[in-house]
Amino acid sequence: MNLFLLIIGLALLIFGAELIIRGSVSFGRKLKVSLFAIGVVIVAGGTSLPELASSINAVLINHADLAVGAVVGSNIANLILVMAATSFLIPISNINQNQINQAWINIGLALILITMSYFFLPFNFLFGILSIGLLFFIMYVQVKQGSLDVSDVEEKGDYSLIISIIFIVVGIVLLISGSDLFVDSAINIANQFNIPEAIIGVSLVAFGTSLPELVVGILSAIKRKVDFALGNVLGSNIYNVLGVLGVSSFFGNFTIPEVIGSIDLLFMLFVTVMILGFMFFLKRLGRTYGTVGLILYFSYIFYIYN
Repeated sequence: MNLFLLIIGLALLIFGAELIIRGSVSFGRKLKVSLFAIGVVIVAGGTSLPELASSINAVLINHADLAVGAVVGSNIANLILVMAATSFLIPISNINQNQINQAWINIGLALILITMSYFFLPFNFLFGILSIGLLFFIMYVQVKQGSLDVSDVEEKGDYSLIISIIFIVVGIVLLISGSDLFVDSAINIANQFNIPEAIIGVSLVAFGTSLPELVVGILSAIKRKVDFALGNVLGSNIYNVLGVLGVSSFFGNFTIPEVIGSIDLLFMLFVTVMILGFMFFLKRLGRTYGTVGLILYFSYIFYIYN
């Protein structure tokens, strides 16, 4: 029964995220927002909403370990599952400096989390204020540097402004409902198998909440909009740390679990440095990165469950 509810919750999360993405992209097009802004700011924010909904719910029911685990695991999945699968299908070439800068930001955020873990610094109201402020600043700079054409986003279609807003509102409702089912079911499954909630967070919950990015990435690859997918992944990781953990800290104080700080955060830093290396030195993410990334991801999942 728990597995069935988990699947239902996951379906609601994905469908809700898809509505939000479609509504957000259409809304952005109506306002003449660039493709860069849509990918990094609007769509990245939309695909991070499952993590936000799940994390807030987890903090409210005093299971903050699940929230931190979901964010860290989702960032790992974005880099070596979503981006690896995307680049394996359609290689990403001609990496530009702005995309490299986003990878550097991801490394900086990983180092911040590692520092907080090492010194047992809490996620609290002050962290939330600073995180949201930094998030808005980073997104502002990214939008100012964006230069791609809005017309490139073909797959999301054109809706009226009212329909776009309805999509966003309905999507949020589905996300919240799906989050309740998904988090509760994940906790029950963890208890049944005596698996720590943090481990469930960095694997099962993280994979589920990364599915919107995976769908966007694969669709972008099929339509040869891989730059859009890269911006979505790197932007989502920024939203996860600053937006998800930042907003979640308004609902309760919590720290990074030792099991995540000692292994998963270091692995997240490693894979972030890896993708930066490919982007900086090779100026492309091709099938080599895709193969290495997928092998690392499934090896990581095998490791944490054994």
